[in-house]
Amino acid sequence: MDIVQRVQSIILNPKDEWVRIKAEPATVRGLYRSYIMILAAVPAVFQFLGNLIVGRRLPMVGRYTWPIGSALSNAVLSYVFALAAVFLFALIVNELAPSFASAKNMTSALKLAAYSMTPAWVAGILYIIPGLSSLVLLASLYGLYLLYLGFATPMMETPKDKVPAYLGISFVVAVVLFGVLGWVLRVIFAVRYGRL
Repeated sequence: MDIVQRVQSIILNPKDEWVRIKAEPATVRGLYRSYIMILAAVPAVFQFLGNLIVGRRLPMVGRYTWPIGSALSNAVLSYVFALAAVFLFALIVNELAPSFASAKNMTSALKLAAYSMTPAWVAGILYIIPGLSSLVLLASLYGLYLLYLGFATPMMETPKDKVPAYLGISFVVAVVLFGVLGWVLRVIFAVRYGRL
């Protein structure tokens, strides 16, 4: 699988790409090695560069750039949390499957989670300018649409009438999961660097 082609196709032509994704043989390990570990690094790398080089404007302080150790450890933790979050999201989607008359299949659930996160990971380039980081949220909303199309494929063998409910519950779970992980990351850095 060519990762650049896959990213372009899932973003620009998602309906057809989900059909190809569903038919592809894959493993959890293979998805991580060939796709997730690469794309999940994009936001971490650009967040590191943005915090280190560009910095932020703070009231009464001016421009503030992070020390290299802080910026690097934040990027590494963000990356590890991203890798964990996609797996946890897939695990939850997989465990919810029987509640929506769907087939449990961890590989399919991971495909759903990973490929629907593609727009947010690609938009992570915007972290180079910390002031633009809120635009990543817009890309995440497109990821929600991709998640819907993935459920509708049906990646998890979900009946059409169950797709909206499955998507809704999955969305709520994703918001809570990413919110909690983001909060934990902020707390770690607040405690570590005395910003609490």
